[in-house]
Parts: sequence; C-alpha cells; structure tokens
Amino acid sequence: MEIPENPLADEEDPVVRKHDDQAKTVRDVMSPDVETLGRNDHLSLADDVMTQKRIRHLPVLDEDGDLAGIVSQRDLFRGALAKALGYGVSQQEKMLDMLLVKEVMQTEVLTIEPATSLAAAAQTMLDQKIGCLPVVEKGKLVGILTEGDFVAQAAGSG
Repeated sequence: MEIPENPLADEEDPVVRKHDDQAKTVRDVMSPDVETLGRNDHLSLADDVMTQKRIRHLPVLDEDGDLAGIVSQRDLFRGALAKALGYGVSQQEKMLDMLLVKEVMQTEVLTIEPATSLAAAAQTMLDQKIGCLPVVEKGKLVGILTEGDFVAQAAGSG
C-alpha cells in the first residue's frame, strides 16, 4: 500500500511545533535588554521612559545593581488622581518630579529564572494576575518576560 503524499510536507509539523513550544524556556522569548530605574529616580523619569519606549513595567535596581522592586504603569496611574482633583498637566508633572520611585514601587516582586519553561512562566503570570516577570540569574537581572513577549511568540516574531 502506498502512503499518500503529505500536503503539509513543506510546512512545519503541527505536532512537532506544539512540542517545541512546550520545550521553550523563558530565555527563548524574554526581552534581554531591560530598561531599569534606580530607587531614587523621580517618577517623572519613569513616566518619560514608559511613554517613549512604550513599556508598562520598569524594574528598579538598588545601589548594588540588585532587583529592589518594580514600577508599573498602574503605579503611575495613581498620579492620575491629581488630574481627577483638577490639576493640569504641568501640575501633574511637578507632582511626578516630587515623588521618588522608591515611594511607589512594588517591593514584593515575583521573579523567574531563564531556564524555567515558558508554560510554567505563563501559568505563574495567569495565577498571580501579573503582566511581567523579571528574569533573574545568579541574583542579577538578565531580562524581563512580559505579556507582549508571549504575543510576539504567538505571532511568530519571537
């Protein structure tokens, strides 16, 4: 009996592709170039970096370069309260200039190692309802895994 020609022979085998996706690690899709802040930076810098780079999470490093916390767009939205109270844009900017990153950053940060499976990382993000995981190796920040990295991976550009 002759085996019929496989019409998908020139394409990736979906079973193999699925297996490969499950074998991927955080290192395979994380963003290795991470924008960071210092604890004593002003929130205005965080706002500028997030706006210019179109990112929503900034790890915060201490004086030794160790992860001390994270600032998210949500933390900056607290500053939007000033707008709700009737302050204009210039007053909001002054307020962000008066506050330091360490005053609003989250200090309890879940991290992940680069060798962790992508599936485990995704499950952690879903379970904890978080949008990113700083990637730490030997105590040092080596990348960040965000929801956008998963989208890029699914789209085939990761």
